[in-house]
Amino acid sequence: MAWLFLFIGGLFEVGFTISLKYSENFSKLWPSISFFICISLSFFFLNKAINNGLPIGTSYAVWTGIGAAGTAIAGMIFFKEPAALWRIFFIATLIASIVGLKFVSGGE
Repeated sequence: MAWLFLFIGGLFEVGFTISLKYSENFSKLWPSISFFICISLSFFFLNKAINNGLPIGTSYAVWTGIGAAGTAIAGMIFFKEPAALWRIFFIATLIASIVGLKFVSGGE
């Protein structure tokens, strides 16, 4: 269950970064509200993962990795950021590292 909490927290991290972009320096109400909801839920689920047996170092690395990879992919989809071969390669490497941490870490 801890890994599920961590994955959900990582998705909410992607949500808060996208909301941050749409909030335009917190000048737009609904994206700003979305940011604060997503960031709160992201940290809530990170905390749940840690308190359910995952090591804090692994949890933080995976959580930020999901957020980084997810935000980079979302940037390519929603904000027309470049999808160059090397960029995609390194995002895939990051995702492979996250999967590798899952297999070599303790916890559930």
